[in-house]
Amino acid sequence: MSAIDSLPPLSQVIARHQIAAKKSLGQNFLLDLNLTSRIARQAGDLRACDVLEIGPGPGGLTRALLAEGARRVLAVEKDQRCLAALSEIAAHYPGRLEVLNQDALKLDVAAYLTPPVKVVANLPYNIGTELLIRWLTPADWPPFWDSLTLMFQKEVAERIVAIPGSKAYGRLSILTQWRAKARIVMEVPPQAFTPPPKVTSAVVHVVARERMLFDADEATLTRVVAAAFGQRRKMLRSSLKTLAPDIESVLMTAGIPPTERAENVSIEGFCALARALAK
Repeated sequence: MSAIDSLPPLSQVIARHQIAAKKSLGQNFLLDLNLTSRIARQAGDLRACDVLEIGPGPGGLTRALLAEGARRVLAVEKDQRCLAALSEIAAHYPGRLEVLNQDALKLDVAAYLTPPVKVVANLPYNIGTELLIRWLTPADWPPFWDSLTLMFQKEVAERIVAIPGSKAYGRLSILTQWRAKARIVMEVPPQAFTPPPKVTSAVVHVVARERMLFDADEATLTRVVAAAFGQRRKMLRSSLKTLAPDIESVLMTAGIPPTERAENVSIEGFCALARALAK
């Protein structure tokens, strides 16, 4: 592991500050600075951007983001034990790192950021999906961010990028791809983490679309998709029957066979169904 700056190795930082990863906080620390640098580079050119990082822990990815030239990093860390280590990084990169000791789920991060904004994070496993959904469903679109480069469990990453007809395709696939372009850019084995999780992880790069892929009312589309995948083994005429008394004719209007199942319907098809229901 080569150095990316003159700060101590992360293993020494963790030992000195006695920062053992807590399962209750969804923590799994990345200690290999070469690996964190690879993740930072997946976000593209950071030099003109504010970068939001959630759950920096002892700061491995934080250091990589700063070393890669991020204009400014806003790191939101709930665990007070990590603050001293992060303050040492802030001192090494004067004026470029701000640390907020807050709960990311209760914070309006946009108020602290200046566009353009990229989000880059090894998200705590217990809040990762919820944060992604929040970032994809703001009150106004386009969102405060230009791109998201996020670490998830591989299973979650595969759901985000899944295509119709696959077992992983579902609500998260549609929610993400309707509003953004998403791809898996790298996988990270369990042994890269301390402590090692039981599953492989993957980094997903998500770029916001200027407008939605197809026209649809968001509330209606969300309701349709939730009902369809809530009973994904059933035919749509059955799983969606509570949405309209004449659901079979609505499905036909949208160009979808009533006997079809949710996993085989494209995003365009679900948007057409949402429009038909709205009428």
